[in-house]
Amino acid sequence: MRFTLAVAAGLIFAGTAAVPASADAPKGAYWRVETTFTTTHPHAVGSGYYLTQRSVDTDWLSPEGKSWSGFRELGAKPATAKDEAAWRADGSPTTWDYRTEGMKIHLSVKPGKGFIGVAKGQPDGFRLGEKYVTYQQLQSLPTDAEALRKHLLADVNAWIDEAAEEAKTTSPNSKKEDWLVNLDRYVAERASELLYVNPVPDKVRAAAYQVLKTTKGVSDLGWAKDPLGRSGRKLALPVSSSGGSVLKQQLLVDTQAMTLLAEYTDLKDGGKAMLGKSGVQTFRAGWTDGKPAVPGAS
Repeated sequence: MRFTLAVAAGLIFAGTAAVPASADAPKGAYWRVETTFTTTHPHAVGSGYYLTQRSVDTDWLSPEGKSWSGFRELGAKPATAKDEAAWRADGSPTTWDYRTEGMKIHLSVKPGKGFIGVAKGQPDGFRLGEKYVTYQQLQSLPTDAEALRKHLLADVNAWIDEAAEEAKTTSPNSKKEDWLVNLDRYVAERASELLYVNPVPDKVRAAAYQVLKTTKGVSDLGWAKDPLGRSGRKLALPVSSSGGSVLKQQLLVDTQAMTLLAEYTDLKDGGKAMLGKSGVQTFRAGWTDGKPAVPGAS
């Protein structure tokens, strides 16, 4: 659904279907999450210039846990003024085609047709990590920040135990510590997902923001605006590094609605930017009565 390198396991909550007093009733027919991703295409085209690509991914979730997904390429354009000058010198082409690793790549300045369909290969429900829960179970998440942190921490630790054991089947020298070094980052990532992925109660989102901003290694960068001009508080996640690659991510949060506005990803390998894997995502999340449809082309 979104462009993220976050990894964490889900929470599963036992109990009755009764909705707790802290629950938020659905305010529409679907919980809709629109993610627009902007990145620099990883391969130079034409005489050697680079293109910026945009795409939009939209998910709809009904309170019953039914889901639909839509996607559309939004077109490409020269990435910088220097790239635009080279593009114009090439005659201002509107399409680009090349082959890499046996695959044909086609790029265009025009948006694609896009598609919409029922999400396949997954059970009904709302995904939290690697588990699927009901709307009622979403409403049972802790509304106290420290209680929520304990839930997230316990779940991340459970995932680390499982991941470390599985890794030994292919990498006998791998250790649990390889994951534990990023424990705080995983908790922060999980808290950030509660700010937009699923229709959790307002009080849960407020608690999630408190967990996020007070997690060890998270730094407050002050007020900023996203590419859509929306204002929010920018937070930097703990830096993750492994095998020469360094991942830096920043999040922009609307602290009134307690929703995630944008995520900035900067991935470098050996000091070199990983084009296509770095970029910015903007999010629009909320209830709607509009039926699932192919995402717009703008």
